[in-house]
Amino acid sequence: MPIPDRLKPSFGNVRAPELDPIDEAAKRLIVALDVPNADAAEDLVNRLERNCRWFKVGMELFTAAGPAAIEPLVARGHSVFLDLKFNDIPNTVAGAVRSAASLGVKLLTVHASGGPAMLEAARNELARLAHPPQLLAVTVLTSIDSAQAAAVGINRTPSDQVQLLAQMALNAGITGFVCSPQEVKSLHQLAGPDATLVIPGIRPAGADIGDQKRVATPAEALRNGASYLVVGRPITHAPDPAEAAEAILKEIADAL
Repeated sequence: MPIPDRLKPSFGNVRAPELDPIDEAAKRLIVALDVPNADAAEDLVNRLERNCRWFKVGMELFTAAGPAAIEPLVARGHSVFLDLKFNDIPNTVAGAVRSAASLGVKLLTVHASGGPAMLEAARNELARLAHPPQLLAVTVLTSIDSAQAAAVGINRTPSDQVQLLAQMALNAGITGFVCSPQEVKSLHQLAGPDATLVIPGIRPAGADIGDQKRVATPAEALRNGASYLVVGRPITHAPDPAEAAEAILKEIADAL
């Protein structure tokens, strides 16, 4: 018996659900909790978590509070970027990334200047885990310009050094990177569309760049291929951090 037309399913007018631009922007913004203690971090998270999902724990906070800085963030459902830039002998770094992975972080860093053996040791250690975090190779810090590079014996431009270190990390099987906004486009071309590019040195238009040397606006970094944007002082040092975060999220949303 044929199905009456009025009972037949129709898919012609089905629309995909519309994405909330701010919600999509929140997937790209990582707020740097570069604060001196766990209480200060908790205060910032309380102010920001309505709109912000990702938080970075770096050397200042981790040195002060250790894993206790990460545990409440994970418990509250936030994604954590652990940015300690491990750089040591291969065996030590392998143990460090294994310990970091046990904390439930989603992203963690090693410094590519540690060399091929160290990078391979870190990658191989995480490959043994069922659900490892994304490993990121730090290339050249955003505070380094040509003069700073020359002072430590690097006779290449920062951009050329980024390319060298990134290629070394790619050869070690690492497909996630931290670089300045100025190298996003070239690194995106080198590493391919599936690479994860985490970009610090992000400053909204008109913001003070502080001690950063190689910076860009959110729109510029995203246009050039950034996966995530790390923002610290423009949010955390603002009179109203939540308001500052909302303004940056809107800037990101407009750029997506």
